[in-house]
Amino acid sequence: MYPAELVKPMSQDLTDFGFTGLETSEAVVSALDQQEGTTLLVVNSVCGCAAANARPAAKMSIQGENKPTNCYTVFAGVNKEATEKAREFLLPYPPSSPAIALFKGGKLVHMIERHHIEGRSAQAIAENLTMAYAAHCK
Repeated sequence: MYPAELVKPMSQDLTDFGFTGLETSEAVVSALDQQEGTTLLVVNSVCGCAAANARPAAKMSIQGENKPTNCYTVFAGVNKEATEKAREFLLPYPPSSPAIALFKGGKLVHMIERHHIEGRSAQAIAENLTMAYAAHCK
């Protein structure tokens, strides 16, 4: 587990932008088991690709006309139980940090794993998400 003072700014990068941090397994179930609307989940991380690519992409992606109804984040290596519960909703994908997932009606409809984040620009990832929103967030 990482020290709270280390991860606070990394967590706030999303929560200050309107994402709700999920810190318990109960909060994850409540957030991701929604049968109406769309939900974006960012599995946050301390790694460089989260800072340079995943978090900026997630923030850019929700600037457009089509966007998810809800935006949440869990922090891998910090909120262990919440992250483990979130990863149950991300099956059949293996654990990945960072990762970005879109749910519609409580079902996973789009997934961006770490290997899709590393080496890609935040803009390219945001465009990928924007296309998913066009298909699912109307």
